[in-house]
Amino acid sequence: MDIQTFTLTPFVTNCYVVRDGGEAIIIDPGEAVPELEKAVEGYNVTTIVNTHCHIDHCAGNAGVKAFTGADLILPEGELPLLENMPSQARMFGVEVEASPPPDRFIKEGDEVTVGEAKFDVYDTPGHSPAHVVLVGDGLVFGGDVLFQGSIGRTDLPGGSMETLLESIRTKLWPLPDDTVVFSGHGPPTTIGQEKQTNPFLVGI
Repeated sequence: MDIQTFTLTPFVTNCYVVRDGGEAIIIDPGEAVPELEKAVEGYNVTTIVNTHCHIDHCAGNAGVKAFTGADLILPEGELPLLENMPSQARMFGVEVEASPPPDRFIKEGDEVTVGEAKFDVYDTPGHSPAHVVLVGDGLVFGGDVLFQGSIGRTDLPGGSMETLLESIRTKLWPLPDDTVVFSGHGPPTTIGQEKQTNPFLVGI
């Protein structure tokens, strides 16, 4: 399995391309940049995943779907954010292309595959109403739940600090300490490092 990271948008958001066995998935495309298209040349792109539907994670949906033809999947509870993405963008002074509708919804208990790699979907709300993460192969694609030394903001509509901390405590903390977290912003980290050093998470 090969993982490529692309840092996109004025919000400095990580988009991930995961490739395995001739297949690829694209996680959280904030923009549809030529580098993404080049990264999946020769691969069967099966899926575009939105962990949640803030604009910096899904504004590239239309463009990426246009050059891949892949299914767009996301949590159903994020649909209102997706449908209001242009208005959401204008709040930040930017214009974005409306997203196509999802091809299907995902929720905890579902599985996302790419080649031989398999990732379980975990519900992790708090940063946004129905945020999910993908867990498998000793790693997490964590969106905006957990960062190196920080956590996702909860002051946007549908956010809740209490809910976010509960998501981290019940869904991420039980994972092995050496689990690598590929976050929506910033460098990768591990569950063990954040348990020991993250100032937002002492004693949860």
